[in-house]
Amino acid sequence: MKNKSICLSLALIAGLALGGCQKKSEEQQAAPPAAPAAETPAAQAPAPAAAQTPAVTRQKAPEGAKVAFVGIKDGDTVTSPFKVGFSVEGLKVAPAGTTDPGTGHFHLIIDADLPAQDAPLPSDDHVKHYGQGQTEDELTLPPGPHTLQLEFTDGAHVPFDPPVVSDKINITVK
Repeated sequence: MKNKSICLSLALIAGLALGGCQKKSEEQQAAPPAAPAAETPAAQAPAPAAAQTPAVTRQKAPEGAKVAFVGIKDGDTVTSPFKVGFSVEGLKVAPAGTTDPGTGHFHLIIDADLPAQDAPLPSDDHVKHYGQGQTEDELTLPPGPHTLQLEFTDGAHVPFDPPVVSDKINITVK
């Protein structure tokens, strides 16, 4: 009987404590927001989120490494679909995911500027990945003027340092 009384007393105390917490929580929700705290000095302010994100590690590009188009040049007029080839000097072509130093694969930038060079290249309508180690493609583009540029990246799609890019070429599709 004594144990039953202790258990009931503990249950009653716990219930009152929880009820008090619940009431306080409801009061806090109904109360107007507190006045803003004084501004934190810049030296104590938290770093911006971008500064807290670790930067990607970029491989050094070998001296003289370069990429170029094969079978197409600046000012060409082509009929869609058309073939375009890629060449690289100073680096070896390998499928995406290959982590051997000095290896990588091509990306074709279509009608856009180079993407940010401090992160893996995106895969979107303007950046085409050749992650299987392809060195050519057949492109279908709508009639009109277009720009093309190649970039060679490591196996994780991260640009080399400095970036290994071709000149941007202008073509016209009939």
